[in-house]
Amino acid sequence: MLFDEFRGALKWEWLAGLGASERRFDEVAVRAARSGADLVGHLNYIHPYRIQILGQREIAYLTNSTPDDCARRISRIVTLEPPVLILADGQDAPQALLSMCERAQIPMFATASSSAFVIDVLRAYLSKYFADRITMHGVFMDILGLGVLITGESGLGKSELGLELISRGNGLVADDAVDLYRINQDTIEGRCPELLMNLLEVRGIGLLDIRGIFGETAVRRRMRLKLIVHLVRRETMERDYERIPYEPLTQDVLDVPVRKVVIQVVAGRNIAVLVEAAVRNTILQLRGIDTYQEFVERHRKAMKLSE
Repeated sequence: MLFDEFRGALKWEWLAGLGASERRFDEVAVRAARSGADLVGHLNYIHPYRIQILGQREIAYLTNSTPDDCARRISRIVTLEPPVLILADGQDAPQALLSMCERAQIPMFATASSSAFVIDVLRAYLSKYFADRITMHGVFMDILGLGVLITGESGLGKSELGLELISRGNGLVADDAVDLYRINQDTIEGRCPELLMNLLEVRGIGLLDIRGIFGETAVRRRMRLKLIVHLVRRETMERDYERIPYEPLTQDVLDVPVRKVVIQVVAGRNIAVLVEAAVRNTILQLRGIDTYQEFVERHRKAMKLSE
């Protein structure tokens, strides 16, 4: 519930419309919104179905006119069907506005915080709350500060790999099921479903409470997805992938391309070391350092000198 979510941060009061505690955003408006910015803003009569913020200027507009004009301006707010009105800048609510909210059962909150601050806070919250989302199978981790999703064929030991990486000082976000959200045009954020929080399943042992075993620093609430590490068997690697891809591999997640590396799993390989090496290499690539392209350039220069 929005009021409870920001009761501490915005220190607001619920002034009117207490009977509409289950009032929700219009589904059509949510689908049409390009981001959370479209769902909250200063009072505007041409943007219905969004949270309407009433700051000092808006209250002045609603009260500084003839009684008939003021009544008409306030009554028009009903046609916007806002999920909530928020009185900001420490403004006092006009009695006519309070009465209208009670009659129409529109919740109205009041806060001393500035209207600009309220809009910024709610836009960030709504962008995440209504973000496009999917659930993917895998182990999502913080490895060397990078959000890494470990996926792969069944039975290759993804959870065991996650446990080894945790023992090497990395952090667990989610095991088995990972909720992924597109929080802006090019950013995917991964979180753990509430049911699986802090848990890792290892075959033969069962469920492990990672926070209880390794401590608070071994778990993370959320991370931004930057790399997918896909584990495959030898036959899959030889059939479907190049040994040294010329271009970095990517995988689309919610229409956002995410870097991807493929690691072959065979007996005797230290997969945890390989994953950390892949993460370090990705960090270099994100800084603009491409080892493969540097090698190609060295090779080209060597060929030119030998001519």
